[in-house]
Order: sequence, then structure tokens, then C-alpha cells
Amino acid sequence: MIGLVDCNSFYVGCERVFRPDLVGRPVGVMSNNNGCVIALSNELKATGITMGTPAIENQHLVRQGRIHLLSSNYKLFGDISQCVQSVLEEFSPGVEPYSIDEMVDRFGGFTPDQMLEHARQLHDRVRQYPGISVCVGVAPRAP
Repeated sequence: MIGLVDCNSFYVGCERVFRPDLVGRPVGVMSNNNGCVIALSNELKATGITMGTPAIENQHLVRQGRIHLLSSNYKLFGDISQCVQSVLEEFSPGVEPYSIDEMVDRFGGFTPDQMLEHARQLHDRVRQYPGISVCVGVAPRAP
């Protein structure tokens, strides 16, 4: 069996680890030069703002306190990605990063019911520490 662990709204989630006041609020993370929105919370998506929207178009909403746009912090994102990988390594004999917020895990020796419980435990552990929400998908490994 293999698992794909995908961190939900990863850049926003990383910021919320250290800014719990942003949980439940519309938050976006901007590109390197703060030119456009590259990561969106579900709350920000609900406002109609989309990926790639120029940040300047939404400054009036930032000034009104209706949304929060944050600069990218790639050092933080990398450090939290490594924390997620460390937790996954506790649950799997092999973790292969696919991107900063997606990792493939090798699982073996589980019945379907055991695999489901294992995936739930992995999900809960990452949610607890480092505090990132993830989705876990499992499937048989291709021959």
C-alpha cells in the first residue's frame, strides 16, 4: 500500500500555526514580491478571490480588516514541511517528498481496516504536531 499525504492550504496553515488569531478568518499568502495571491484559506476562497489575483486589487479589503494577506515565508514553510515529514516517518518505513506540501508514504502489512486506522492516526498526529491539516489517501501499490 502507498499513501499520499497532502497538506491542506499549506502556506496558510503554516502561518496559522504561529498566528492562531487567523484561524477561521480569510487569509492569503502572496508571491515572492507580494505581487499576487498564491495560497488561499477556504474562507478567502469564499470571498471570490482566486489564485493569482493581484494583491493590489484587494488592498482596500486588507485596510478594512476584512481579509489578511501575508508575505511568503519560505524558511518557515520549509521547516514545517520537514516537521510533517518527520511525523510521517514515524508511521512509514519510507517517505518520499513530492513537493513541499505532498509526500508519498510506503505502507505495508496492513489489512484494509488496519490501514484506515493507521491513516487516521497519521492524520491526527500531523494535526496535533506540527499543527497542519492534511488529507491522507491510500491505495494499493502498482505492480
